[in-house]
Amino acid sequence: MYLVRFTCEGFRALHAVAFDPAPGINLIVGDNAQGKTSLLEAILFAATARSHRALSESELVRAGADFFQIRVEARRDPHPIAIDARWYQGVKRFRVNGVLQARISDILGKLCVVLFSPEDISLIKGTAAHRRKFLDMELSQISPRYLAALQFYRQSLRQRNEVLRAAVPDAAQLDAWDAQLVQHGAVLMQEREAFIARLSQFAAESYRRVAGGETMAIAYEPDASSPGDFAKILGKGRAGDIRRRATMRGPHRDDLDFRVEGQSARAFASQGQQKTAALAVRMAELELVRERIGEYPVFMLDEVFSELDEHRSRQLIDSLDPGVQCLLTATAVHRRHSLLSREHATFRIVQGNLEKE
Repeated sequence: MYLVRFTCEGFRALHAVAFDPAPGINLIVGDNAQGKTSLLEAILFAATARSHRALSESELVRAGADFFQIRVEARRDPHPIAIDARWYQGVKRFRVNGVLQARISDILGKLCVVLFSPEDISLIKGTAAHRRKFLDMELSQISPRYLAALQFYRQSLRQRNEVLRAAVPDAAQLDAWDAQLVQHGAVLMQEREAFIARLSQFAAESYRRVAGGETMAIAYEPDASSPGDFAKILGKGRAGDIRRRATMRGPHRDDLDFRVEGQSARAFASQGQQKTAALAVRMAELELVRERIGEYPVFMLDEVFSELDEHRSRQLIDSLDPGVQCLLTATAVHRRHSLLSREHATFRIVQGNLEKE
């Protein structure tokens, strides 16, 4: 799949932008604070209803505006797709091919995108919550079964926690919510384990190519080893959960372990290795999505040349499949020589205005 046309108004630093990217590599050049990252962020928001750096959608509105709207048109086999996103006074609405979506989550998987940004180092160095957020977003785009289970699990978790906060928690209600957590948690655990096993295979190969032969691996670290184990944990831990008034164990406590050259990437890898590992994860997503849905997603790389040395930059560009549509942002024009071996379109952005060179 690939983007054909993107338009937006009122989003971040962008003016009324119209962007017609080529199916292959597209380089977006501009100085800092000109709108390069905002462009990729707007595409991500249209595809996933989220931003990778804003805590509230109100932060996405251009200064002086009271709304933003985005339209993305894309080619996806077998039919084209158009997504319209609009935010106004705290309410966001999405339409897919003109049809209003009843739930925001219904847009997930309509247009698959993968974004690498400097913030992705939090996958390696950040908290377990960062890594669970990564799992949930990526799996929700490619697995309707996972998305449904995640929604039911979160609802059950909220309900169980409400019961735990009661003056005298009802044991029968806790039993019922325990059963729901185990049922839906089993799906999350199964899907996550399979996803990470395959992602680790692809990431190891991507890391090896970019890092010149070094090794990388990703391991799934579930909080409970099996659905049966989870059921036992909930039962044995109930008294403690009542004291704490919260559910302390389960898939909502899962984590991932990234290893480079056999050692913990978080504790022992250099910053360059950590950045390369985060990039390898995103590159692995390309192959995993293609394997799951039969098409490559749109690949967006924000300031990747500033994160990698010249050799690794060249290795990255050379390793991209010709079938991948790639949107790259760059600040320093001299870093563009990494692209010279590949045909590409170039766009320049100045003060939120985008033009093709």
